[in-house]
Amino acid sequence: MQNTQKTPLSLGAIILLGTLTAIGPMSIDMYLPSFPSIQQSLHTEAGMVQWTLASFFIGLALGQLFYGPISDRFGRKPPLYFGMLLYAAASAGCMVAPNIETLIACRFLQALGGCTGMVICRAIVRDRCEPQAAARIFSMLMLVMGLAPILAPLLGGWLAVHASWRVLFGIQVAFGLICVTGIHFGLTETIDRHKAAPLHLGSVLQGYGLLLRDRWFLGYTLCSGLASAGMFAYITGSPFVLINLHGIPAEHFGWVFGSNAFGLILASQLNTRFLKANDIDTLLRRALWSPFLAGLLLLITTWLHIDALYVLLPCLFFFVAAIGFIGPNASAAALKHHGARAGLASALMGSLQFTLATLVGFLMGAWQDPSARPLATLMCLCGVCAWLVHRTLVMRQSQ
Repeated sequence: MQNTQKTPLSLGAIILLGTLTAIGPMSIDMYLPSFPSIQQSLHTEAGMVQWTLASFFIGLALGQLFYGPISDRFGRKPPLYFGMLLYAAASAGCMVAPNIETLIACRFLQALGGCTGMVICRAIVRDRCEPQAAARIFSMLMLVMGLAPILAPLLGGWLAVHASWRVLFGIQVAFGLICVTGIHFGLTETIDRHKAAPLHLGSVLQGYGLLLRDRWFLGYTLCSGLASAGMFAYITGSPFVLINLHGIPAEHFGWVFGSNAFGLILASQLNTRFLKANDIDTLLRRALWSPFLAGLLLLITTWLHIDALYVLLPCLFFFVAAIGFIGPNASAAALKHHGARAGLASALMGSLQFTLATLVGFLMGAWQDPSARPLATLMCLCGVCAWLVHRTLVMRQSQ
């Protein structure tokens, strides 16, 4: 008999859920410093190495759509077992890949496995928590998840210098197997799969259609996804802007990157405090002003060629830090009315958000401009659109 009561999640379970959620960022950030050595080792071009990143994002966006409804039907733990074992096996394939084509294919499979944690962890929180409590748990998950952009590039950079790029994929094999062990001993099933409705393609498509017509769900999902896409534009474009244009030494770039990640972590923990006296919609509405204003200031100063570091760095910080408020509150609000199909809703939310991030990454790569204008324009567009979507789909609906 499954444990279906809304019992509080233990600290160990929260840490495990945060680790599973961070598998995507960790798998991306850790291997970025090894791009040159991968290119040299596999005798390929830089553009082909970039495809290992693109295939991973495609896998993340597509895979989530399948695991959500499967977890609603068969329970949360079985898809997690399958996904983490697939992640570990695909990581082993990456480790021994003889050519770039094999590495691209294995990275796609790696994402198909790793995305289970991203989808199902949100559903588990929704199973166990009411919306206000869920927002607090999502904020705590970001404490664990936020460490990935800080620690993964440091470890990846050290491995790029002192070991082969294949070693880092070996670490990911071990990480996947450790997660399987943690799932077995650290998580209990949160739904009664014997009471779940049969899984049919028609019902799944109908469920996704209903979610896409739900203005509340779509509004919360898109405002969070657009803000996160702006952060992805920052991740993609800031190395060029800060190192090449502003002359920050490459060895010091990690401090800038890490300080912004720390801002995100700090904001997510402040969110847990503010939730004691404020509702999630109030905090979300106020937080969306930060990327809106930071993006506008960044755009105006950049296009007026006033792109000094004393303007650029605070704008980046306040844009990224705001995600610590926006992500947890928007996720909790989006899933609030979809407890019976939390897996389905979580899957569509994650897929839409990663599709937006992939689109922004493509635009960053396609916009060939040796200035900060692509970064400033896309971050501003994401911040302004996140604010407008919330005003249009959420606030107007509630009036």
